[in-house]
Amino acid sequence: MSGKPLVVVLIGPGGVGKGTIARRLIERDDALWLSRSWTTRPQRATEDGSEYVFVDRDTFMQAADEGHFLEWAEFHGQLYGTPLPTPPEGNDVLLEIEVQGAAQVRQSDPDAVVILLVPPSLEELEGRLVKRGDPSEHVDKRLHSTPDELRLGRALATREIVNDDVDRATNEILSILGTLRQPRRNPS
Repeated sequence: MSGKPLVVVLIGPGGVGKGTIARRLIERDDALWLSRSWTTRPQRATEDGSEYVFVDRDTFMQAADEGHFLEWAEFHGQLYGTPLPTPPEGNDVLLEIEVQGAAQVRQSDPDAVVILLVPPSLEELEGRLVKRGDPSEHVDKRLHSTPDELRLGRALATREIVNDDVDRATNEILSILGTLRQPRRNPS
């Protein structure tokens, strides 16, 4: 592939399956590199620590002040940020981030491909949040913010995919990537 890396931004409300789909994409696409975000939120019991770089607020803010992030935002009282990506040569970049961060990425890279993952229903989303062990207070916050996240995400997204089946949604994203990469493989 030629030129600068394709930047693919995966967004959607908490519990929609961004992390699961990001892992599947990385497993199935050798030319895709996942940028590991930082967060100040505590690690969940269901996480193994590879999902984020977990840091305290002071460490995060120092990195932000020093300009180490492509984007960062505060969401539900926690900080989330994406370090400036440094993918291996020939790899495209996958970002799994919040809607606020996607807006910042689009400002700095208008060519970024933003894919909004949506749940099949709010009931399904609630079930996923509960299943992953989120406290009921957090589930309520997430469900309350979901309509706004979807509205903002739809304004930013270049593609929208319903995550009703992880394999189907993953295959749909891989197909989109294949289509986007075609002109880069065969420049005219």
